[in-house]
Amino acid sequence: MLSRTQLRQFLAVVDTGNFTRAATSLNIAQPSLSAGIAELERQLGTRLFVRERRRIGLTPAGNELLPLARGIERTFHRAETQVGSLPVPLRPIRLGVLETLALDWLEAIVAGYRGAEPLELVEGSARELQAALASESLDLALTILPPGGRGEGLALLEEPYCLALPEAHPLAGAAQVAARDVAGETMIARRSCEVLGETSRFFTERGVRPRFALRSPSDERALAMVRAGLGVTVAPRSLARAGVAMVPLAEFGLTRILGVAFAPHWAAQFGQGHDLPAIIAKTAGQLLPLP
Repeated sequence: MLSRTQLRQFLAVVDTGNFTRAATSLNIAQPSLSAGIAELERQLGTRLFVRERRRIGLTPAGNELLPLARGIERTFHRAETQVGSLPVPLRPIRLGVLETLALDWLEAIVAGYRGAEPLELVEGSARELQAALASESLDLALTILPPGGRGEGLALLEEPYCLALPEAHPLAGAAQVAARDVAGETMIARRSCEVLGETSRFFTERGVRPRFALRSPSDERALAMVRAGLGVTVAPRSLARAGVAMVPLAEFGLTRILGVAFAPHWAAQFGQGHDLPAIIAKTAGQLLPLP
Protein backbone atom coordinates (compact mmCIF):
# COMPACT_ATOMS: atom_id res chain seq x y z
CA MET A 1 0.00 0.00 0.00
CA LEU A 2 1.34 3.40 -0.99
CA SER A 3 1.96 5.85 1.83
CA ARG A 4 1.91 9.62 1.99
CA THR A 5 5.57 9.56 2.98
CA GLN A 6 6.49 7.78 -0.25
CA LEU A 7 4.51 10.26 -2.37
CA ARG A 8 6.08 13.23 -0.57
CA GLN A 9 9.53 11.77 -1.21
CA PHE A 10 8.65 11.34 -4.90
CA LEU A 11 7.45 14.96 -5.15
CA ALA A 12 10.54 16.26 -3.34
CA VAL A 13 12.83 14.61 -5.89
CA VAL A 14 10.74 16.01 -8.75
CA ASP A 15 10.67 19.54 -7.30
CA THR A 16 14.38 19.74 -6.38
CA GLY A 17 15.65 17.70 -9.31
CA ASN A 18 18.20 16.02 -7.08
CA PHE A 19 18.22 13.27 -4.46
CA THR A 20 20.60 15.15 -2.19
CA ARG A 21 18.56 18.35 -2.17
CA ALA A 22 15.33 16.35 -1.80
CA ALA A 23 16.72 14.56 1.25
CA THR A 24 17.75 17.89 2.78
CA SER A 25 14.30 19.41 2.21
CA LEU A 26 12.69 16.42 3.93
CA ASN A 27 15.28 16.42 6.75
CA ILE A 28 16.22 12.78 6.18
CA ALA A 29 19.41 11.01 5.13
CA GLN A 30 19.90 10.47 1.39
CA PRO A 31 20.16 6.65 1.74
CA SER A 32 16.74 6.68 3.45
CA LEU A 33 15.28 8.71 0.59
CA SER A 34 16.81 6.40 -2.01
CA ALA A 35 15.43 3.37 -0.17
CA GLY A 36 11.99 4.97 -0.02
CA ILE A 37 11.92 5.69 -3.75
CA ALA A 38 13.16 2.17 -4.50
CA GLU A 39 10.34 0.73 -2.38
CA LEU A 40 7.80 2.93 -4.16
CA GLU A 41 9.05 1.72 -7.54
CA ARG A 42 8.93 -1.87 -6.30
CA GLN A 43 5.33 -1.51 -5.19
CA LEU A 44 4.30 0.09 -8.49
CA GLY A 45 6.30 -2.44 -10.49
CA THR A 46 8.02 0.17 -12.64
CA ARG A 47 10.77 2.77 -12.63
CA LEU A 48 9.77 6.37 -11.99
CA PHE A 49 13.02 8.22 -12.60
CA VAL A 50 15.64 8.22 -15.33
CA ARG A 51 18.91 8.60 -13.43
CA GLU A 52 21.62 10.31 -15.46
CA ARG A 53 24.96 11.69 -14.35
CA ARG A 54 23.92 15.33 -14.03
CA ARG A 55 20.15 15.25 -13.91
CA ILE A 56 17.12 13.18 -12.97
CA GLY A 57 14.16 12.90 -15.31
CA LEU A 58 10.79 11.20 -15.14
CA THR A 59 9.90 8.04 -16.96
CA PRO A 60 6.45 7.81 -18.62
CA ALA A 61 5.24 6.08 -15.44
CA GLY A 62 6.69 8.93 -13.36
CA ASN A 63 4.92 11.51 -15.53
CA GLU A 64 1.65 9.64 -15.04
CA LEU A 65 2.11 9.45 -11.27
CA LEU A 66 3.05 13.14 -10.88
CA PRO A 67 -0.42 14.79 -11.17
CA LEU A 68 -1.95 12.02 -9.05
CA ALA A 69 0.66 12.52 -6.33
CA ARG A 70 0.13 16.30 -6.33
CA GLY A 71 -3.62 15.85 -6.07
CA ILE A 72 -3.27 13.43 -3.17
CA GLU A 73 -0.91 15.81 -1.35
CA ARG A 74 -3.35 18.70 -1.84
CA THR A 75 -6.12 16.55 -0.36
CA PHE A 76 -3.99 15.67 2.67
CA HIS A 77 -3.11 19.34 3.17
CA ARG A 78 -6.76 20.38 2.92
CA ALA A 79 -7.72 17.75 5.50
CA GLU A 80 -5.03 19.00 7.89
CA THR A 81 -5.98 22.65 7.59
CA GLN A 82 -9.77 22.29 7.53
CA VAL A 83 -10.40 19.38 9.88
CA GLY A 84 -7.43 20.08 12.12
CA SER A 85 -8.66 23.60 12.82
CA LEU A 86 -12.05 22.46 14.13
CA PRO A 87 -12.52 22.86 17.91
CA VAL A 88 -12.15 19.72 20.01
CA PRO A 89 -15.47 18.99 21.80
CA LEU A 90 -15.32 18.83 25.57
CA ARG A 91 -15.71 15.43 27.19
CA PRO A 92 -19.14 15.10 28.83
CA ILE A 93 -19.45 14.94 32.58
CA ARG A 94 -20.77 11.47 33.36
CA LEU A 95 -23.31 11.93 36.14
CA GLY A 96 -24.67 8.81 37.78
CA VAL A 97 -28.31 9.14 38.82
CA LEU A 98 -29.99 6.96 41.42
CA GLU A 99 -32.90 5.17 39.75
CA THR A 100 -35.22 6.07 42.66
CA LEU A 101 -34.38 9.78 42.50
CA ALA A 102 -37.32 12.19 42.29
CA LEU A 103 -37.82 13.15 38.64
CA ASP A 104 -38.51 16.82 39.38
CA TRP A 105 -35.17 17.10 41.19
CA LEU A 106 -33.28 15.65 38.22
CA GLU A 107 -35.19 17.93 35.87
CA ALA A 108 -34.26 20.97 37.97
CA ILE A 109 -30.57 19.96 37.92
CA VAL A 110 -30.43 19.58 34.15
CA ALA A 111 -32.42 22.79 33.57
CA GLY A 112 -30.21 24.79 35.95
CA TYR A 113 -26.83 23.52 34.75
CA ARG A 114 -24.88 25.99 32.64
CA GLY A 115 -21.41 24.43 32.61
CA ALA A 116 -19.21 24.20 29.54
CA GLU A 117 -19.11 20.40 29.53
CA PRO A 118 -22.25 18.59 28.36
CA LEU A 119 -23.95 16.19 30.75
CA GLU A 120 -24.23 12.45 30.22
CA LEU A 121 -26.65 10.73 32.62
CA VAL A 122 -26.23 7.12 33.71
CA GLU A 123 -29.02 5.52 35.79
CA GLY A 124 -28.43 2.75 38.28
CA SER A 125 -28.90 1.40 41.78
CA ALA A 126 -26.80 2.72 44.65
CA ARG A 127 -24.54 -0.34 44.43
CA GLU A 128 -24.10 -0.02 40.66
CA LEU A 129 -23.28 3.68 40.90
CA GLN A 130 -20.74 3.11 43.69
CA ALA A 131 -18.97 0.47 41.59
CA ALA A 132 -18.93 2.80 38.56
CA LEU A 133 -17.39 5.59 40.66
CA ALA A 134 -14.69 3.24 41.95
CA SER A 135 -13.81 2.16 38.40
CA GLU A 136 -13.94 5.83 37.30
CA SER A 137 -16.45 5.15 34.54
CA LEU A 138 -18.50 7.89 36.24
CA ASP A 139 -17.29 11.32 37.33
CA LEU A 140 -19.79 11.82 40.16
CA ALA A 141 -23.12 10.40 41.22
CA LEU A 142 -26.28 11.61 42.90
CA THR A 143 -26.96 8.60 45.05
CA ILE A 144 -27.46 7.18 48.53
CA LEU A 145 -24.50 7.77 50.82
CA PRO A 146 -23.61 4.88 53.16
CA PRO A 147 -24.89 4.93 56.76
CA GLY A 148 -22.79 7.35 58.78
CA GLY A 149 -21.11 8.30 55.53
CA ARG A 150 -21.74 12.00 55.30
CA GLY A 151 -17.98 12.43 55.12
CA GLU A 152 -17.86 10.16 52.06
CA GLY A 153 -19.44 12.81 49.84
CA LEU A 154 -21.63 15.88 49.84
CA ALA A 155 -24.74 15.00 51.89
CA LEU A 156 -27.84 16.90 50.74
CA LEU A 157 -31.08 15.24 51.86
CA GLU A 158 -32.00 12.98 54.74
CA GLU A 159 -35.52 11.68 54.33
CA PRO A 160 -37.79 9.01 55.79
CA TYR A 161 -39.70 6.32 53.95
CA CYS A 162 -43.46 6.91 54.15
CA LEU A 163 -46.66 5.23 53.13
CA ALA A 164 -47.84 6.82 49.89
CA LEU A 165 -51.63 7.09 49.80
CA PRO A 166 -54.18 8.67 47.46
CA GLU A 167 -54.97 12.18 48.65
CA ALA A 168 -58.61 11.20 49.27
CA HIS A 169 -57.70 8.13 51.35
CA PRO A 170 -59.14 8.14 54.93
CA LEU A 171 -55.59 7.81 56.35
CA ALA A 172 -54.10 10.58 54.22
CA GLY A 173 -54.39 13.14 57.01
CA ALA A 174 -53.05 10.91 59.81
CA ALA A 175 -49.92 11.89 61.75
CA GLN A 176 -48.62 8.35 61.21
CA VAL A 177 -49.86 4.94 60.06
CA ALA A 178 -49.36 1.64 61.89
CA ALA A 179 -48.79 -1.64 60.08
CA ARG A 180 -52.16 -2.98 61.21
CA ASP A 181 -53.84 -0.03 59.46
CA VAL A 182 -52.54 -1.38 56.15
CA ALA A 183 -53.82 -4.93 56.67
CA GLY A 184 -56.86 -4.42 54.45
CA GLU A 185 -55.08 -2.31 51.81
CA THR A 186 -54.01 -3.30 48.31
CA MET A 187 -50.30 -2.67 47.82
CA ILE A 188 -48.12 -1.57 44.94
CA ALA A 189 -44.52 -2.87 44.98
CA ARG A 190 -41.74 -0.54 43.81
CA ARG A 191 -39.27 -3.10 42.47
CA SER A 192 -36.46 -0.51 42.35
CA CYS A 193 -36.88 0.35 46.05
CA GLU A 194 -33.56 0.00 47.89
CA VAL A 195 -35.38 -1.14 51.09
CA LEU A 196 -37.81 -3.53 49.40
CA GLY A 197 -36.61 -6.49 51.47
CA GLU A 198 -36.81 -4.56 54.75
CA THR A 199 -40.29 -3.33 53.87
CA SER A 200 -41.53 -6.85 53.16
CA ARG A 201 -40.10 -8.13 56.46
CA PHE A 202 -41.61 -5.18 58.36
CA PHE A 203 -45.15 -6.05 57.30
CA THR A 204 -44.70 -9.84 57.45
CA GLU A 205 -43.38 -9.71 61.02
CA ARG A 206 -46.55 -7.82 62.01
CA GLY A 207 -48.84 -10.31 60.34
CA VAL A 208 -49.71 -8.05 57.39
CA ARG A 209 -49.80 -9.84 54.03
CA PRO A 210 -51.68 -7.53 51.63
CA ARG A 211 -52.72 -8.24 48.07
CA PHE A 212 -50.52 -6.68 45.37
CA ALA A 213 -52.15 -4.96 42.41
CA LEU A 214 -48.89 -3.94 40.68
CA ARG A 215 -45.19 -4.73 40.84
CA SER A 216 -43.29 -2.19 38.78
CA PRO A 217 -39.66 -1.04 38.35
CA SER A 218 -40.97 2.44 37.44
CA ASP A 219 -41.49 4.84 40.35
CA GLU A 220 -43.39 7.19 38.05
CA ARG A 221 -45.89 4.45 37.21
CA ALA A 222 -46.15 3.22 40.80
CA LEU A 223 -46.89 6.70 42.20
CA ALA A 224 -49.31 7.48 39.36
CA MET A 225 -51.22 4.32 40.22
CA VAL A 226 -51.27 5.32 43.90
CA ARG A 227 -52.77 8.66 42.87
CA ALA A 228 -55.33 6.83 40.71
CA GLY A 229 -56.40 4.73 43.70
CA LEU A 230 -55.04 1.34 42.59
CA GLY A 231 -53.19 0.82 45.87
CA VAL A 232 -50.66 2.19 48.37
CA THR A 233 -46.88 1.85 48.52
CA VAL A 234 -43.84 2.62 50.65
CA ALA A 235 -41.62 5.33 49.14
CA PRO A 236 -39.11 8.03 50.14
CA ARG A 237 -40.78 11.32 51.00
CA SER A 238 -39.10 13.15 48.09
CA LEU A 239 -41.19 11.11 45.63
CA ALA A 240 -44.31 12.95 46.81
CA ARG A 241 -46.43 14.59 44.12
CA ALA A 242 -49.79 16.30 43.74
CA GLY A 243 -52.61 13.95 44.62
CA VAL A 244 -50.42 11.68 46.79
CA ALA A 245 -50.14 11.95 50.58
CA MET A 246 -46.91 10.79 52.28
CA VAL A 247 -47.66 9.56 55.83
CA PRO A 248 -44.92 8.27 58.19
CA LEU A 249 -45.01 4.56 59.06
CA ALA A 250 -44.95 3.94 62.81
CA GLU A 251 -41.97 1.78 63.93
CA PHE A 252 -40.50 1.64 60.42
CA GLY A 253 -37.70 4.09 61.19
CA LEU A 254 -35.68 3.75 57.98
CA THR A 255 -34.24 6.84 56.32
CA ARG A 256 -31.86 7.47 53.47
CA ILE A 257 -29.18 10.12 52.96
CA LEU A 258 -28.97 11.39 49.39
CA GLY A 259 -25.91 13.24 48.26
CA VAL A 260 -23.15 13.62 45.70
CA ALA A 261 -20.39 11.02 45.65
CA PHE A 262 -17.26 11.81 43.65
CA ALA A 263 -14.95 9.63 41.58
CA PRO A 264 -11.26 9.76 42.62
CA HIS A 265 -10.36 11.89 39.58
CA TRP A 266 -13.10 14.52 40.01
CA ALA A 267 -11.13 17.32 41.71
CA ALA A 268 -8.05 16.91 39.51
CA GLN A 269 -10.01 16.86 36.26
CA PHE A 270 -12.87 19.27 36.90
CA GLY A 271 -11.76 21.29 39.92
CA GLN A 272 -13.22 21.72 43.37
CA GLY A 273 -15.16 24.81 42.28
CA HIS A 274 -17.08 23.23 39.40
CA ASP A 275 -20.68 24.46 39.37
CA LEU A 276 -22.45 21.10 38.87
CA PRO A 277 -22.27 20.02 42.55
CA ALA A 278 -23.45 23.53 43.52
CA ILE A 279 -26.46 23.27 41.18
CA ILE A 280 -27.31 19.83 42.61
CA ALA A 281 -27.10 21.21 46.16
CA LYS A 282 -29.15 24.31 45.31
CA THR A 283 -31.97 22.30 43.77
CA ALA A 284 -31.89 19.81 46.66
CA GLY A 285 -32.69 22.61 49.07
CA GLN A 286 -36.00 23.12 47.31
CA LEU A 287 -37.11 19.57 48.19
CA LEU A 288 -36.22 18.38 51.67
CA PRO A 289 -33.22 20.02 53.41
CA LEU A 290 -31.05 18.16 55.88
CA PRO A 291 -32.09 18.76 59.50
